[in-house]
Amino acid sequence: MLPQALPPTSDTAPRTVLACGAWLKNAACLLQGDSVSWSPLHGDLGDPDNCIALEASVEQLAALADGTIAAVAHDLHPDFFSTRVALALADRLGVPAIGVQHHHAHIGVAMAEHGLQEPVIGLALDGVGLGTDGVAWGGELLWVDGAAWRRLGHLQTLSLAGGDTAAREPWRMAAAVLHALQRDDEITRRYADAVGQMAAQTVQAMLARGANCLPTTSAGRWFDAAAGALGIGVKQKFEAEAAIALEKLAEEYLIAHPELEASSDYKLAEDGALNLLPLLSTLFALADSGEPQAVARGAALFHLTLVRALAEWAEQAARAQGVRTVALGGGCFFNRILRERLSAALTQRGLRVCLPRTASCGDSGLALGQAWVARQQMAAVQARAA
Repeated sequence: MLPQALPPTSDTAPRTVLACGAWLKNAACLLQGDSVSWSPLHGDLGDPDNCIALEASVEQLAALADGTIAAVAHDLHPDFFSTRVALALADRLGVPAIGVQHHHAHIGVAMAEHGLQEPVIGLALDGVGLGTDGVAWGGELLWVDGAAWRRLGHLQTLSLAGGDTAAREPWRMAAAVLHALQRDDEITRRYADAVGQMAAQTVQAMLARGANCLPTTSAGRWFDAAAGALGIGVKQKFEAEAAIALEKLAEEYLIAHPELEASSDYKLAEDGALNLLPLLSTLFALADSGEPQAVARGAALFHLTLVRALAEWAEQAARAQGVRTVALGGGCFFNRILRERLSAALTQRGLRVCLPRTASCGDSGLALGQAWVARQQMAAVQARAA
């Protein structure tokens, strides 16, 4: 639990916060002044052994604080084991338990590590995090000013046919895209051979009826949809398998074809939504073309066009909000093409780009964002009371 140094902070609120982290890739942390002490990485809290490890780590972190903990931070999801641990500890210590929205926390990680005190535009791209409307978010455009934040936009909503099963089977996300494109009749034809006639027909019927089809704005699911559209992945053996394969194909293609340019196959809606359906329609056409390297070209085109769309989206928001800094967070930024090319594109547009430097951009670093946001909330409350 060696402490990580952070830039000096100017807030005057009680400065020691313990945060219990996320559900996936869980790690907890203790934010004390300008340093953060981390627990070991516990892993996913669906495993009872990881839950036991989290409880032990929280006790060790609390002991480091020596009775000075002012609040305990946690995710908004009420059913997470990490949330229950946080609530129990806060009750025992007689301090507030502060829930922090998942994507606000992701942006908070970058803001904490860069010592940002000014408002930023946040691009939070990951697999899933509970939104304030109860929907599974994951492709979020935010305005963040410490404890204050607003959702400015999100990726076009897709349907999770079969709920969490859709996150493990990329073909279901491609089917959701076909449904959104009003091309439902193609679902069984395209995927019956790979997944079975019954499964394909069932998902087609579920999407048509809206049965067991929860909505999501997840960027991770758009990566899955692209992989499914190109026939790269049908079912995943491990998390992000399809997205990793998609990135690998894209990287290899771009090395051999550096002249490839992004397309304009996306739409920025007036309500702030970023619609990638035109891009996925292009990917389906490439997959059907039979051209040599069509799939690899499609993977590269997806990445380049996504970068172009995100850069335009963020720049428009920055101009509208009078902001010059864009903070990036979420597990999708493990993707090197996305991370490096988007950072370069935003910089070329005159914007400062901030990414987590030491803590993970994914869920294993989320606790730092939770703790930082919770402390900002306490500082805001104290300022109002003064």
